[in-house]
Amino acid sequence: MNGKNIWIWIVLLPALCLAGINEVDLRGKWKFEIGDRPQYSQAEYDDSHWESIRVPGRWEDQGFPGYDGFAWYRKKFDLPRDLKEKTLFLHLGRIDDCDRVYLNGKLLNGTGGMPPKYFTAYSAQRTYYLPPELLHYGGVNVIAIQVYDSELEGGIVGSGVSIQSERKALAMHVNLSGTWKFRTGDDLAWRDRDADDSDWQELIVPMRWDYQGFAEYDGFAWYRKKVVIGRDLEDERLILSLGRIDDVDEVYLNGERIGYTGDMNFEQGDAAHSNWYQMERFYTIPRDLVRWNGENVIAVRVKDVWRDGGIYEGSIGITTRSAWMKYARNQDRVHSFGEFLEKLFDGDWE
Repeated sequence: MNGKNIWIWIVLLPALCLAGINEVDLRGKWKFEIGDRPQYSQAEYDDSHWESIRVPGRWEDQGFPGYDGFAWYRKKFDLPRDLKEKTLFLHLGRIDDCDRVYLNGKLLNGTGGMPPKYFTAYSAQRTYYLPPELLHYGGVNVIAIQVYDSELEGGIVGSGVSIQSERKALAMHVNLSGTWKFRTGDDLAWRDRDADDSDWQELIVPMRWDYQGFAEYDGFAWYRKKVVIGRDLEDERLILSLGRIDDVDEVYLNGERIGYTGDMNFEQGDAAHSNWYQMERFYTIPRDLVRWNGENVIAVRVKDVWRDGGIYEGSIGITTRSAWMKYARNQDRVHSFGEFLEKLFDGDWE
């Protein structure tokens, strides 16, 4: 391969590997206000008296020099009705330093640690799943973003701010994102199908539990979800997708373990667990465990040892083996391109 062809591929392959398709462009003017008030998250809040600044862009460059602390962004956008059949994500790029995002008045997700337990996430790419039940298709939607900056520049500074659909998203036949039952502590009886979870709290999945009333909680916790699996899927090989979990997990269907990631005996500082929280969770569902057209219970045992915890990111639901294989092949192409670049720039390409 000559040098000219190599650079043609460097230019073209990233575009081929990108997962997102821009559906709604959110770049441009957003409403902006410094300070922090809870009512700023509400969809009906009147922000007509706020300043307008450009997104993406540092707020220091737009009339707020030297400002460190809390600030809020708000944006109204129309969502076409024909997007209802697509899996949508809010792409915000980088935010300096931390964020909490609200969609139509409901907490959507966030990254980084807000004061008083602050830690920065200025280098992280923000891409948040948009639950269909929170969206107004064919109508107006409101995004409100709380941002905290500790020093130097601040704000929504990454590129490509948009609503995106996933070209290579994992197609879900049963969507399990949304509210799950949740309880801290650990009791293996909670795996059982008939365990009483009526007094458990409800949390949004995917989203870190720290943002939902359990800030700085480390240790064991359980999620439970009831789901009906129709007989139309009886002839399919089914796979449970649970996105990414911080840190380790064991997963049960109707009381039987169907998979796990990591070691439940690990403690903070153990080198072995350093990347478990980054792994996508996929677990094959044995056919003989499913109650077809009846109620099934998924129970997820989680252990977190440091900072954020829980089922925090990714596609949550039940898919088929064929859909998963298609998704896995697409991921392999992206990884192969990364390996190609490594070889190229390390001088190992022949």
